[in-house]
Amino acid sequence: MARSITGVSDGRMEHAFSIEMKSKKHVRQISVSNESHDRVLFEGYLGQLKELSMVEGTMLEVVGANGVLRIDLSEDEVQKMLSNKKRAAGDR
Repeated sequence: MARSITGVSDGRMEHAFSIEMKSKKHVRQISVSNESHDRVLFEGYLGQLKELSMVEGTMLEVVGANGVLRIDLSEDEVQKMLSNKKRAAGDR
C-alpha cells in the first residue's frame, strides 16, 4: 500500500488507514456497534516497534513485530500536527 488513498467526502478531507496483523492472536478486540452511534473499534498489539517511515512522502507506516499500521498522512501534515501540539503544550 504505497499510494495515497486520501479522499474527499462531504467537502472534508478524509485520511484512510489500514491495519495488517500477522495473526488474529494479536487482535485484542473488534467491535462494530449496532447502535445509532455507528461506532467501530479495532484494538490489537503491534508488538515491539521496528520501524517508523514515510512511504513516498504520503503514507505514515508504523511497523511492529506483530503487524503494520498505515495512515494516509503526508510528512507535511505530520510535522504540522506535531508543531501544533508542541505550541499547545507550551501554552499551559
